Amino acid sequence: MFSTRNPPGRPVHKICLCAAFLILSGCAGTHDIAPQGRGFGNQDLATDAAIQSANHDAGWPDGQWWRAYRDPQLDAWMARALAGSPTLAQAAARVRLALAAAGVAEAATAPQVGGDLSVRAQRWPTDYFYGPGELAKTTTWNNSAGIGFSYALDFWGRERGNAERYLNLAQMAAAQARVAQLELEGNIVRAYIQFSLHYAELDIERATLGYQERILGLARRRLAGGFGTRLEVGQAEAPLPETRRRIEAVEEAIAVSRHQLAALAGQGPGAGASLERPALALAEPPGLPGELPLELLGHRPDVVASRWQVAGQARGVEVARADFYPNIDLLAGLGYSAVQGNVLSFLNGQKLNVGLGAALSLPIFDGGRLRARLGAASAEYDAAVAEYNETLVRALQSISDELIRRRSLEAQQALAQQSLQAAQKIHDDAEKAFRGGLTDYFNVLEAQVRLSQTRLIEQRVLAARLLAYAGLNIALGGGLLGDGDGASGRQMQALERP
Repeated sequence: MFSTRNPPGRPVHKICLCAAFLILSGCAGTHDIAPQGRGFGNQDLATDAAIQSANHDAGWPDGQWWRAYRDPQLDAWMARALAGSPTLAQAAARVRLALAAAGVAEAATAPQVGGDLSVRAQRWPTDYFYGPGELAKTTTWNNSAGIGFSYALDFWGRERGNAERYLNLAQMAAAQARVAQLELEGNIVRAYIQFSLHYAELDIERATLGYQERILGLARRRLAGGFGTRLEVGQAEAPLPETRRRIEAVEEAIAVSRHQLAALAGQGPGAGASLERPALALAEPPGLPGELPLELLGHRPDVVASRWQVAGQARGVEVARADFYPNIDLLAGLGYSAVQGNVLSFLNGQKLNVGLGAALSLPIFDGGRLRARLGAASAEYDAAVAEYNETLVRALQSISDELIRRRSLEAQQALAQQSLQAAQKIHDDAEKAFRGGLTDYFNVLEAQVRLSQTRLIEQRVLAARLLAYAGLNIALGGGLLGDGDGASGRQMQALERP
């Protein structure tokens, strides 16, 4: 009698189908986790009147923008600093480290071939009856050799995305190295301008001291001729110690400035002793390039670095999303092995073993680990976009601030010159009146103090104008990057939600 029930294999097929259905239905899901950040565009960033009314025909700064000061000593010192700065050396090392990490990630996309060889001699004990038996007093070899091959098919682009992510981060490190260079250039120029200002202050204080000594000599001669009083002599002597103290303080500041410039160049304090008095002269400061703000992307290193960071984090989201899909690797192996033979017996053709196959990995139930990773990657992307937006806002603010400062300093310089002319006239009139005995020393002292202060103000305004030129060049990127150096193409699609 034949049975009408299913053959024995049929339930097994059903069980396999049910298992496959359960596996697929149990695969981890993303739950629609996605980044939320969006990068600013031109329409999101309103420029103010300072930017809109600036000269837009000047173009971007030159890579050696400080040469506009026309000081050969500054040019030579900048070259020395850029060649020997520990700060730039650290930045260059970080770039090499990032490139190495990108190389490691890129290697995962290529076929992997590895080999191994093991040769081990075994000397057996001499106890024949209670030891290894017939192997007593003998030496055998346990040897093996093999070569293995693996290749990740990377259907979902996980390895490729990870390699591109690290490459983007290497580009970010390179842009950050440019940020460090621009910061170093700015610090050197600022310190050098301050160094020059100290010399101008020293000239003013020494001139003040010389004038005070001449007035003291005049007061003593008046006293000796019977036209003056001891009070006038005492009044003329009183300001001399304070003036000498200020001269000493300025000389101290000059020495400290030498040390500061030496440190910025990566040199010891003694290197600054070779620095002579600066000879700064500046032509008209630059205007602005034609298009702002998004044209900054290819010229300001900090903005470029921020965009490469966004591009890298976008690839990180892709990698985290690819983890939800099956991963298939091709595997192959070829090897020889032998146990308890002689030293070369494992190379016998009969010992050859070959393996070929594929490995499949599939996330099923992981307690939400993959979703947490995707959420973290999305949050990192959003943070990078927010940082990029903030960097762009700060860049525009710095440009506008420098333009306002430059225009204000032009007006301040004209007013300072007018004040200096007026103070000089009052001083000359007071000195003539004192020589003629028409006024006392208080008026002369007051006029002389006003003149010294006005001279200091004028020199500080001139130094501020030199600093404003440096500030505008730095705000525009310092000429370190051009249009082709910034992130572009597919990387710039990262600001569109990945």
